[in-house]
Amino acid sequence: MPIRAYSFLIITTLLWGGNTVAGKLAIGHVSPMVLSFSRWAIATMIIVAISLPQLRKDWPVLKANWKLLTFYGAVGFTAFNAFLYSALQYTSAVNAAIEQGAIPVLIFILNFLFFRVPVSPIQVGGFVLSFIGAALAVTHGDLRMLLDLTLNYGDTLMLCACVVYAIYTIALRWKPAVHWKSLMAIPAFVAALACLPLLAWEAEQNALIIPDATGWAVIVYAGLFPSLVSQILYIKGVEGIGANRAGLFINLIPVFGTLLSVTLLGEALETFHVIALALVLGGIAIAEWGKPKPKAKLA
Repeated sequence: MPIRAYSFLIITTLLWGGNTVAGKLAIGHVSPMVLSFSRWAIATMIIVAISLPQLRKDWPVLKANWKLLTFYGAVGFTAFNAFLYSALQYTSAVNAAIEQGAIPVLIFILNFLFFRVPVSPIQVGGFVLSFIGAALAVTHGDLRMLLDLTLNYGDTLMLCACVVYAIYTIALRWKPAVHWKSLMAIPAFVAALACLPLLAWEAEQNALIIPDATGWAVIVYAGLFPSLVSQILYIKGVEGIGANRAGLFINLIPVFGTLLSVTLLGEALETFHVIALALVLGGIAIAEWGKPKPKAKLA
């Protein structure tokens, strides 16, 4: 049993659950794009400072794979968090946390469509449960809303965040064979650069909020933990058990995010939240239990 990969992914989702809460706490204290740029600027300074010898050693490989690393930074880091922090301006932290349960379903669909990654019928059942749980959160407990395609603007932004992170996750299959420090440093730098146009747009809209003490606390947390520690552990987790199975652990974000939101933000825990949590937890358990068995090698 790959206990190490499981541990990495559990810690990752705990920190990401905290990131959702941090994004909600940031409202009124720092604007979304200032938060996005600042967290990646901090992450870049830290990772580059401890990685210079390794970066020099890996430079030929990094240079050869600059397009892929740019994609990781711009899509997996900048786009996802820009959508997340913007979504939290319009929807609750509980909903944002639970809606991230759609990411594993998207990973499965993309992996199957483009790479024919095998999946068992039991796993399909787990993915379906996870999807229903996410849909229940999006519709605020009324699945009939899906028929009218009426979504809260913040929920729509969260679904965009889910799509871009699913794409980032399956793209990790092509990550170059370099040290984790190098693999984090270049995308983090790209992420900070990619935030600059968004920062300029926010300033043009007169929506820029310079961080106060609470804003800086959120920035420091986001820069150290969701930006650095969790991204490193997530890459290691995907490397250990594959994108499909690692993606399922994202369903733990609703658990941690909801508990933290209710505890720290005082948000109401509705009945449909509890049902949604039960569905996503049931989905991860069933899908992991029903993972395809490796084919026996012929003698």
